[in-house]
Amino acid sequence: MLITKIKLKNWRNFKYAEAPLRERVYIIGPNAAGKSNLLDVMRFLRDIAKPDGGGFQKAVKDRGGVTKLRCLAARKDPEIMIAMDVAPAADVAPIWRYTLKFKNEGKGLQRAIITQERVENLATGTLVIDRPNSEDTKDPDRLTQTALEQISENRAFRDLADFFGSVTYLHLIPQLLKFGDQFGGFKLEADPFGQAFLERIAKTPKKFRDARLRKIESALKACVPNMEQLRYGPDERGVPHIEALYKHWRPDAGWQREDQFSDGTLRLLAIMWSLLDGDSLLLLEEPELSLNEAIVEKIHLLIWKMQREAKHRRQVFVSTHSEALLRDKSIDPREIIRLEPSDNGTSVHTVSKEEEGLIDAGYSVAEIMLPKARPHNLQQISLFDR
Repeated sequence: MLITKIKLKNWRNFKYAEAPLRERVYIIGPNAAGKSNLLDVMRFLRDIAKPDGGGFQKAVKDRGGVTKLRCLAARKDPEIMIAMDVAPAADVAPIWRYTLKFKNEGKGLQRAIITQERVENLATGTLVIDRPNSEDTKDPDRLTQTALEQISENRAFRDLADFFGSVTYLHLIPQLLKFGDQFGGFKLEADPFGQAFLERIAKTPKKFRDARLRKIESALKACVPNMEQLRYGPDERGVPHIEALYKHWRPDAGWQREDQFSDGTLRLLAIMWSLLDGDSLLLLEEPELSLNEAIVEKIHLLIWKMQREAKHRRQVFVSTHSEALLRDKSIDPREIIRLEPSDNGTSVHTVSKEEEGLIDAGYSVAEIMLPKARPHNLQQISLFDR
């Protein structure tokens, strides 16, 4: 499944935003424009719907409450809205539309209260859930929970709830993986920074783990000098490790564990594994970090190939500042979402007819669309007068 359209009102940076989405979505824009906040919409729905999550109230609380989520430009409108169309596959009409609206209760408890929740089956034209309903009127506390998070309520749209609940987010921080023991073993819920990356590999059935590592090994050989082999190898205590064999004058002397890998090697390995691991929506935050520009140029091709080779093609969202990544001329300009901040909130732009014409004429997305995503007034960044 994949999200084909998103609509937001008063969500963080966005007073209002609407955009069509494709199998790959590249989000560009200056710092603080809202790239991470746009990805967080999907994480928010995941936190509501995941089976072991705390549901709607916890998802709001973890983000600082409604007042932190509501767009600062929304001076009079207290309501936040998230709406998404979901299709079973690429280039197929959407079958689900999920809409959630909520605001602060405004009483002593300061709870988040649902003002509207709708689930529409677009294929049959039926309204599966429409809240508030008569039961909510009898018991207003019901409006502190979504139908999305309740097994007894989401049976008619369970595949949609499962889709939102399985969203994967990765912004791997190599140091947390290399020096996990020194951080006391504490791991954040949902592991957004790859602390439990090795445990995920260890829990994968051996057949699939070995097959994935062979694919990754083949790709890494082209990117990492002198690397010849990649393998999974738990130590004598059963602690999982990834080991790579590098060319060396002494046989078997070149085996290194992940704590000896470069940051770029670890990030690239994690990106490749995540692309192969499952079919849920994948959110990648700035995958170009720590990577050589020549490797970054191949990220789009890597995503495209792994989507094609996977049994179930997953949708991938990528936030990026990288000119090298967007230099690939095979990127469809309709895959780009450009964010532009202003005093009235961040606006969302898709490719214009003029931009599409220039790209069709042979220019890359990096040449045509990325310059418009640069910060304004860069000349003011100087700390000292000349």
